[in-house]
Amino acid sequence: MSPRLRTRALPVILAVLVGVLFGVGLVTAWYAEAASYLSNDPEACVNCHIMREQYDGWVKGPHQDAATCNDCHTPHGLVTKWYGKARNGYAHSRAFTLQDFPEPIRITEYNAEVLQENCVDCHRDFVNDVLGTPRAPADHPEQPECVHCHAGVGHGPAT
Repeated sequence: MSPRLRTRALPVILAVLVGVLFGVGLVTAWYAEAASYLSNDPEACVNCHIMREQYDGWVKGPHQDAATCNDCHTPHGLVTKWYGKARNGYAHSRAFTLQDFPEPIRITEYNAEVLQENCVDCHRDFVNDVLGTPRAPADHPEQPECVHCHAGVGHGPAT
């Protein structure tokens, strides 16, 4: 192949590769219903079958009429909420693609801290009297996590 032909072919090859990668990404995002994760709809959490038990527990649990998945599991600040969604979205898609997640599924340390902060935030009038501070146990290790005693609140009875 002549150098001139090689120079002309390179942009075409690169365009085809970029197009294929973009197409695969688009099909993957469509198949995974990626846009649904931008919403606050709890149905998005069951796009992946692994979360069905947690969703069914939430539907039957006491928070069903008071809080969605995002109310408990994502930070409440505008920037921190989208950071948390992006972080979890990447981690979940990687784990489910590679099938390297624990079963039964377990909450990460980051998400446990977010959950605790959100419990304390939503129930601040009560828990400030109980805890003496609005801070999460990570900042005050002598304090128990809310889910230590209230394990089944968000997803129904603990099994």
